[in-house]
Amino acid sequence: MRIIGIDPGTGLLGFGIIEVAKNGKLMLVDGGVIRTPQKEDDAQRLAIIFDELSEIIAGTKPAEMAVEKLYFAQNVTTAMAVAQARGVAIVAGKQAGLEISEYTPLQIKQALTGYGRADKKQIQEMVRVLLGLKVVPKPDDCADALACAITHAMTHQQK
Repeated sequence: MRIIGIDPGTGLLGFGIIEVAKNGKLMLVDGGVIRTPQKEDDAQRLAIIFDELSEIIAGTKPAEMAVEKLYFAQNVTTAMAVAQARGVAIVAGKQAGLEISEYTPLQIKQALTGYGRADKKQIQEMVRVLLGLKVVPKPDDCADALACAITHAMTHQQK
């Protein structure tokens, strides 16, 4: 099974695609970020995210999408922009026929480390270990997206 994980954002949207082998082994397929120019208006930035994510989905052919849920944010404007990017990602996945699942940061931390208050470095190290990588994926948005995909794989195995 191939899963794409999404760490939503307007300036940087992280994505990470993993393959889950029949024996449960996790393998990295692709990962990175979609960057949008700050000078563009919100509508244009969202269109860029949709178009680029749609291309990534078409090229890598995941079966399922795992998206990080938005949680409390101090800046309402930032929260709204992230929520819009998240919605665009979900629509791109839905239009590609993907099953969509959503996970809170707490669920992701618990799945990868067994501890809901794990810090970012602990999560990133577990992504590296679970995918058998030599280094932690960069930038952080990519590692976060991979953590979301791994959470989905682990949750799916338990069903």
